[in-house]
Amino acid sequence: MQTRDRQISPVANLSTPSRTASISRKTGETDVQVSLNIDGSGRCTAKTGIPFLDHMLHQIASHGLFDLDVQAKGDLEIDDHHTNEDVGITLGMALKEALGDRKGIVRFGHFVAPLDESLVQVALDFSGRPHLSYGLEIPTQRVGTYDTQLVREFFVAVVNHSQMTLHIRQLDGLNSHHIIEATFKAFARAMRMATEVDPRRANTIPSSKGVL
Repeated sequence: MQTRDRQISPVANLSTPSRTASISRKTGETDVQVSLNIDGSGRCTAKTGIPFLDHMLHQIASHGLFDLDVQAKGDLEIDDHHTNEDVGITLGMALKEALGDRKGIVRFGHFVAPLDESLVQVALDFSGRPHLSYGLEIPTQRVGTYDTQLVREFFVAVVNHSQMTLHIRQLDGLNSHHIIEATFKAFARAMRMATEVDPRRANTIPSSKGVL
């Protein structure tokens, strides 16, 4: 029996457009570069000069499955405030650019993350309307050398420049490190949910108004 080699035609590329962004932001106080791939695998390089902030950025990447590269130089001889805030600003800008017009995304995300005795709930909406409702009660002024007041400042910066609505609620917790880390883990998982592509959306804007 004579056989013929089957010619297999190339499969059409059905992948979604790349959801990436690289943002550089330089001021008289800081120089920050952020590269973000929303559809990543959790790889992270974070060099901000603030060890605890680097640790939290790793939580965002690992639990959100984002690829994240953050390089920052700032006036740490004064304090960590400017660098912490400007990393948040630049990350927010990268999120906004990578999401583009936000067609097809789930848009809403929520997660409750435990870490030992701590329990933190995060709910967010890539709504185009910046708003932060912040409900953490962190019992100590510092974790290591990191000023725990800067947690709120980081999220304010991300919210304002990504144009998301973000609610953070502490349900339980005694240890400052645990409370903050549970917050970043819940934030990462909520963002992962919200940025997923919904196949039922058929590449449409996730809003009854047709615009975000």
